[in-house]
Amino acid sequence: MQSDWQFHAYHGSSKFTDTGADRRLRAVFSLHAEPFTVVARADSNIKGFDDLNGKRVNIGNPGSGQRATMEVVMGAYGWSRRNFRLVREFPSAVQSNALCDNEIDAMVFVAGHPSGTIKQATTACDAVLIEVSGPPVDKLVSGHDYYRYALIPGGMYRGAPQDVKTFGVGATLVSSSAVADERVYELVKSVFENFDIFKNMHPALGRLKKQEMIKDGLSAPLHPGAVKYYREAGLQ
Repeated sequence: MQSDWQFHAYHGSSKFTDTGADRRLRAVFSLHAEPFTVVARADSNIKGFDDLNGKRVNIGNPGSGQRATMEVVMGAYGWSRRNFRLVREFPSAVQSNALCDNEIDAMVFVAGHPSGTIKQATTACDAVLIEVSGPPVDKLVSGHDYYRYALIPGGMYRGAPQDVKTFGVGATLVSSSAVADERVYELVKSVFENFDIFKNMHPALGRLKKQEMIKDGLSAPLHPGAVKYYREAGLQ
């Protein structure tokens, strides 16, 4: 799960206020960064996040991580749905086609990069990645440990030759206190003792560092099975 929703699930905040804190939630390790990504049609005249005001925007389907994060960003800017000329709620699998079919001017996504969805949008039509920065973003990052600044490397997608500044969350692997220690121990061991193989499984995993994986973006307590391996490996 995203690092921000791990925090809220464990503490019973935000979307989890009604259901309450899940104190059985246990962190295992963190994974790659998941930048908040805005892609706009090149002919939309959108240069920054502020320019989404008055545009046709896909904010993501209800219940999705991209939708929840978009609502957080809108709150930071003091925006509501009324700021957009048209609001769509397409799931991530549909939004690239909607952008290229000129049904929307921009879409948002929270994902590791390179992303097939973003690649589809930037190759099927003329689209650009939009910087998301400024005081509202600074306030989000400084006020919440589960957010961090992020860069989408230049040249990764057509139409984005330069690094794109944004912010984001981290992908995290979680479990439950009900899961046996030995099961989690063996899972962690299989990843960390075959680390180069694991990092080569997807480009987004290529920059992982073991010491960061056992602490970054983790709000729930570490599962005892994970702790057992980390101590044996000298990581804790």
